[in-house]
Amino acid sequence: MSDFAVQFIPVTVTPATTWLFVSLSDGETVGWGEATLEKHEQAVADCFNVLPDRLTVADLSRLRFDTLPHAALSSALRQAHADLAARIAGVSLADFLGRAERDQIAIYANINRSTLDRSPEGMAINARRALARGHNAIKIAPFDEVRPTMGRREMTDAMDLGLARIAAVRDAIGDQRLMVDCHWRFDVAGAGMLIDACAPLNLYWIECPILETEAGIPELVLLRGRANAAGMRLAGLETAILREGFAPYLAAGAYDVMMPDVKYCGGPHEMLAISADMARHGVAFSPHNPSGPICHMHSVHICATLPQEELLETQFNETPMFDSLVDHAMPQPIGGRITLPMTMAGLGLSLIVPESEPEPQPGI
Repeated sequence: MSDFAVQFIPVTVTPATTWLFVSLSDGETVGWGEATLEKHEQAVADCFNVLPDRLTVADLSRLRFDTLPHAALSSALRQAHADLAARIAGVSLADFLGRAERDQIAIYANINRSTLDRSPEGMAINARRALARGHNAIKIAPFDEVRPTMGRREMTDAMDLGLARIAAVRDAIGDQRLMVDCHWRFDVAGAGMLIDACAPLNLYWIECPILETEAGIPELVLLRGRANAAGMRLAGLETAILREGFAPYLAAGAYDVMMPDVKYCGGPHEMLAISADMARHGVAFSPHNPSGPICHMHSVHICATLPQEELLETQFNETPMFDSLVDHAMPQPIGGRITLPMTMAGLGLSLIVPESEPEPQPGI
């Protein structure tokens, strides 16, 4: 087939979250991708609306990656094309991408969006809930009140609220791995204060403490050294685009852990190339993946092809639609791992396209 019908499918799953899906079809087989980009849903839709109704292979080789919304849509189309090709070949996406090295994938639970009670106690309760459902590593985003433009006293007070949440979760989960996502909320001085304050809390990593710009790479290098001296790793780069977006950070040694997202980095093949670059630099590969079921399964298949193992992120309990929007059961964690079924072609599941916009369904 020389061209493909393309479809864009937004699905609002909670009052705060809309997942964006795309499909490519050759008339008989459908491949699926995901382009979810929080707070930029309309921008992604605008990128889609200028595309023709059908795309050729040549069109797919000329996709735009110059802005994050374009990168999200283009990465999703590449996902869908890879899934479609694997289904036509009759092999799993992991085997299509190379060769499956494992069917057991280590994961961690990002509990942020399902934690509606933002008190320390509320966050601790949700962390215990994740452990009870088969997880053994937890990520939280506790610094709701922090902004990089705050004065020092104001930032310290706001940071203390987040530290109380971290301490409560640490008490709740014992010695299990705990990661903290800062969502770029600190300035450099505040990030240094944070690292020092977190030293007694036995964190597995601190993620995205400051804005990521090439001009700021030297500051990230210093923060990484400070975190390592305090027994923690530094993680980031969830929105970097293509190999070129990761290269200067790899060359400088800015992070211990990098977190490419198949929704933004250029799709499955590009993500594997990025993982190889990271391996050559001794940087851990831990995909960013707090979104919907299509992105999740692409990420799982990619991880299955890699010889090295690192934790894969997954959303925890944001909405039951994570499971109900697809036509086969999602792998469930047991002991912090999920098992990838290799007997089905492509992703191993397909989106159930809603006939009308469903009612949002927050997790419980």
